[in-house]
Amino acid sequence: MEVENCSAVTEFILLGIPHTEGLDTILFVLFLPFYACTLLGNVSILVAVISSARLHKPMYFLVYLVFDIGFSSVTCPKMLLYLMGWSRLISYKDCVSQLFFFHFLGSIECFLYTVMAYDRFTAICYPLRYTVIMNPRVCMALAAGTWLLGVLTSLTFILPYCGPNEVAHFFCDIPALLPLACGDTSLAQRVSFTNVGLVSLVCFLLILVSYTRITVSILSIRTTEGRRRAFSTCSAHLVAILCAYGPIITVYLKPTPSPMLGTVVQILMNLVGPMLNPVIYTLRNKEVQTALKTILPRTAQVPDSS
Repeated sequence: MEVENCSAVTEFILLGIPHTEGLDTILFVLFLPFYACTLLGNVSILVAVISSARLHKPMYFLVYLVFDIGFSSVTCPKMLLYLMGWSRLISYKDCVSQLFFFHFLGSIECFLYTVMAYDRFTAICYPLRYTVIMNPRVCMALAAGTWLLGVLTSLTFILPYCGPNEVAHFFCDIPALLPLACGDTSLAQRVSFTNVGLVSLVCFLLILVSYTRITVSILSIRTTEGRRRAFSTCSAHLVAILCAYGPIITVYLKPTPSPMLGTVVQILMNLVGPMLNPVIYTLRNKEVQTALKTILPRTAQVPDSS
């Protein structure tokens, strides 16, 4: 069905962050470095993983699939543009695309964290069998399954929009668009709650089960050094999980979320989380640091001509 046949509204107006009138320049200066650091950090990881054979491991294979660049780029460029003074208008097609890709990539990230929890569970609970269990074929199957579940979870609904077109948010998202629909939104609300909220909650519970088993295994390690190394292996993943699932539960599992609270949480999820993930996950890892040093220009080693 063509988009034009589904709605009389051809474009929406993004109202932006609530209660920030007159602060566009300040917000632009504040948000631009976050997005720039997200691009720089994730591109660095991508280059390191591709260029270094030592990083061709299941853990880095899965990290490579964390689409922080795409996730941030779905919403941030448009927000930065209208904070610079450009038009706040967004076409119906672009709005639907923004909604779809935001939840598509978000769903992939949720499933990916679950797969990575399984990876850590295998590495700590079955270290001698890790390379056998997490072989390239299994990694490809898990990655394909993550993509498929992301597509199924992010199948967006089409509702008629024939009246108000002001979106009380800084991007097109389900809670902001549903009040603007002309038809009955009860089914769409149930689908949204199930696909976004419950699926994320199930993934979170599976992660908790994995880390419960991991904790039991770590506590059974006799040496303090062994326990410390095992906990350090999992700490980065746990921090990233809290950064990802906290906003999801706050925004999508509450019946009537606060608009201001939802906006603040969404900014953390769209800007702060993707910027921190490279640091939390890989840039502090010695293998990644070594790989980056080998590919960066060694200007310090250029002999002095004088």
